[in-house]
Amino acid sequence: MAVADYHLAHQLPGRLRIKLPLLAEPAFDPVHLESWMEGLGAVENVHTNRRSRSLIVEYDGGEEARAAVLRRLESFTREPAAGPSADPREAELAPMVTTVASLATLPILTPPMQRLLTFINVGSTLAKGADTLITRGIKMEVLDALAVGLAAARGEVYTANLTDLLLSLGEYLERRTEHHSDRLLRKLLQPDPATAWVERDGELVQIPGDQVREEEIVVVGVGETVPVDGRVVEGLALVNQAAVTGEELPVRKEAPKRVVAGSVLVEGRLRVRATRVGEETTTARVARFIRDSLGRRSDTQRLADELADRRVYFTLVTGGLVYALTRDLTRLESVFLVDYSCALKLGTPVAFKSGIHHAATHGVLMKGGGAIEQLAAVDTVVFDKTGTLTHSELLVTDVEVLNGEEGCTAEALLALVASVEEHASHPVARAVVEAARERDLQHISHGEVDYLVAHGMTAEVAGGRVVIGSRHYLEEHEGIDFAPHRALIERLEAAGKALLYVGNEAGPVGLVALRDTLREEAAAALRQLREQGIERLIMITGDRRPKAEALAAELGLDEVHAEMRPEEKAGVIEALQRGGRKVAFIGDGVNDGPALAAAEVGMSMPRGADIARATADIVLLDDRLHAVADAHRVARRTMALIRSNFNVAVGVNSAILAGAIFGVLSPVASALLHNGTTIGILLRALRGAEPATTSVPDAIPEETPS
Repeated sequence: MAVADYHLAHQLPGRLRIKLPLLAEPAFDPVHLESWMEGLGAVENVHTNRRSRSLIVEYDGGEEARAAVLRRLESFTREPAAGPSADPREAELAPMVTTVASLATLPILTPPMQRLLTFINVGSTLAKGADTLITRGIKMEVLDALAVGLAAARGEVYTANLTDLLLSLGEYLERRTEHHSDRLLRKLLQPDPATAWVERDGELVQIPGDQVREEEIVVVGVGETVPVDGRVVEGLALVNQAAVTGEELPVRKEAPKRVVAGSVLVEGRLRVRATRVGEETTTARVARFIRDSLGRRSDTQRLADELADRRVYFTLVTGGLVYALTRDLTRLESVFLVDYSCALKLGTPVAFKSGIHHAATHGVLMKGGGAIEQLAAVDTVVFDKTGTLTHSELLVTDVEVLNGEEGCTAEALLALVASVEEHASHPVARAVVEAARERDLQHISHGEVDYLVAHGMTAEVAGGRVVIGSRHYLEEHEGIDFAPHRALIERLEAAGKALLYVGNEAGPVGLVALRDTLREEAAAALRQLREQGIERLIMITGDRRPKAEALAAELGLDEVHAEMRPEEKAGVIEALQRGGRKVAFIGDGVNDGPALAAAEVGMSMPRGADIARATADIVLLDDRLHAVADAHRVARRTMALIRSNFNVAVGVNSAILAGAIFGVLSPVASALLHNGTTIGILLRALRGAEPATTSVPDAIPEETPS
């Protein structure tokens, strides 16, 4: 149910305070509302106050932005949002306020009243420790309760209250830091639901973006957000895709280029035919991807939790030994307040979330900490050639005229072939038609086209019947012999080119040569991977071996598997793994699914099939090989940060423990130092490991396989 019951309590330029009765409901979690409001691009900050039932929104812009904020609020529903739902602010501030008030009151009370007030104040800590002991066993909350309880029982009221205050402050800051790491992902999880201007019944009507239907024409103007994934059918514009792909500079869009939901028009105007709408848009799929990622726990996280729990027992046993040897309860309190668990348990997931966020804002989607962990350990990267090392689109490279008839030029031959091939939809046909369009060649009239699947096409043109297709089709089915041109054919094929054969009743007419083009950044991206520690770079392809080996030599690959059938790709991955290799596989096709699943890390290129993206551990939003290196760098830096934080947590807390054992640190100092260490580690994890990125081309994910 949408929000309707609200009113403006106060407003200033760029700031609204809204009275919202919904906030008074005990079961309502304001974090969901804050997440929703922060998804609006104009919103800079959101704060809720349950007691005053107020929502404070700070935004950037004028009256239009103010109206957008209110529309956003009105469209909020009570459905649970993705991600953590705890609201640490209200949960933890009250105990700290109470403790400060107690400390201020203690000097005016008698000793018995001081003890009574202290036990009342630390009661929540003692109750939490008892509940933890009963429900979860010996955890850090139990040791905290023992330390605070011992101080209170001994009449050390100031020590007990100060320690309780530091514990509450530390927990509050830890939760706030963890909460902030979740907020880093909110705009990815809650994309702005843009409105849309749609052409219906000859008129432009404005509707919510999620109500646009496939194949409808959407009109987008300056400053407006593209509400759908689609193709430009008319217009020219500069489009900012930073919210989706992380590109800093706007890119040029015109027909028939693709645009992605969540982009913003900086200049110009576009008419876009919707190809993906609602929950199928790129931004919605990114949100689902990230949401799923947050639910996956890595081996590192599980190990950190186990080590943290074991450290609690270590602290408990150490405290027992210290007391047995010294009979000093103050030392025992100080030992019990040394907490390894928070830094170990919270620092790891915060670092993973930060890594996922940094990667996502630079066009790399990772399925949780496990993907980061596995990618950091990879020593071998296997590329499926087509669509990864090369561009998926074919390009016409040569047009060879064979019959020598008067007036039959290369341009005339290309125009003829394109005029017939425009009736087909396969990649070769699209490449030929595009080549004729680029050369501005005129369409040649012809009769009805007959199409034989996987063989070729025939059509009647002025002067007779033309046949276009494979050599096998023309020679075996049509009796057109290309043997006299064997040398030319072999030369073109040796150069790695696919051939389209053209003939008529008189014999061979011509050849059209095509090839997929090597990515300009391929060599540099592979060098970058080697510099980052990748030991072996391998290519799998269905091409003939001479062509594959020539490409491998050009790129400096360590190994090549040529003439591979789709079902054999996974076997190559498994053989490498049996040899002790940690393998990442990069592909984009439907037939790459088994290999993507077999590898330690499967990475899908943005133009890949839906099944490839679903199977992959990592999906690239940017059609560039440097994104592979960026993903690897984020993974390695994130894991290095986690290891570093672990060593710092263990080292510093061990030093604090030593100080507590030898009586150098009081309980208050022990609590202060361990909480400060934990907060420092969390802030360091929150900062994360952002990659240095390379330039991003004008490319976004396709919805169909190449």
